[in-house]
Amino acid sequence: METNNNAPKRRALGRGLEELFNNEVLDYSRVEEKIINETPHDKIVQIKLTDLRANPYQPRKVFDKEALEELAISIKEHGVFQPIIVKKSIKGYEIIAGERRVKASLMAGLEEIPAIIRDFNDTEMMEIALLENLQRENLNAIEEANAYKKLQETLALTQEELSERLGKSRSHITNMLGLLTLPKEIQDKVGKKLISMGHARVLSKLDDVNQQKELTDKIITEGLSVHALEELTTSKEKYIRTHQINKQKITNEYKYLEEELCEKLGTKVKIKNKKIEITFVNNSDLNRLLEIMSLETKN
Repeated sequence: METNNNAPKRRALGRGLEELFNNEVLDYSRVEEKIINETPHDKIVQIKLTDLRANPYQPRKVFDKEALEELAISIKEHGVFQPIIVKKSIKGYEIIAGERRVKASLMAGLEEIPAIIRDFNDTEMMEIALLENLQRENLNAIEEANAYKKLQETLALTQEELSERLGKSRSHITNMLGLLTLPKEIQDKVGKKLISMGHARVLSKLDDVNQQKELTDKIITEGLSVHALEELTTSKEKYIRTHQINKQKITNEYKYLEEELCEKLGTKVKIKNKKIEITFVNNSDLNRLLEIMSLETKN
């Protein structure tokens, strides 16, 4: 087969997903909706739970036991409303999307689960698993950062392009990826929620690994707040920061506040003409934002 050596080397989404998204914001709900809508009812099959294997590209390593128990109760009472998506493997099936439903179904005592079998390649399996978790699940900060990294590498996107495709702020993507520069032992503490993502973000901006570890211990033993940590590392000369923010150079009077809100909400925020505009990708993303702001939608 003849190839064009001058063609861009960027690896886009798999053909089926590329046709769905084009240059739009990546929205997992649309992927799942398209797959379900295009699948005839008689093609949804019952698969034994014992025949299912986890998606090897699943970014989530820890599942919330309480949330799984709640889902299991719902499944025991109402059944599984939405089929999972799987791929045939050498032994049984690999889960492309819906691992929480599988785990909860096992807890509910079910033997089978409705499923749609699709022939995705490994790259597409990874992309779907990452999107499902980023937009549907409450990943811890390190899992989220690793998901961004894998998507960025797989799709050959810049941070700016990734933020556009995911509907996230550029500063949020940058700060999350910055967490992966922290020593593994500190990343583990973030994953276990011994220190917050806010703490980790401040630590990631320090050059000295020993200082990062020293301050991590201080956060845990003394209950140092994120604000106190920020004050400590910016007010003392011994802490060398890799990313200094000079507020004096910011021409837009609300620019710094926009960045703070972008970081807190994990999405794009614009302040203009006495209005605050907050971007969300889909209903799941909106609910995530409302939860952060301690609000809820009315039925």
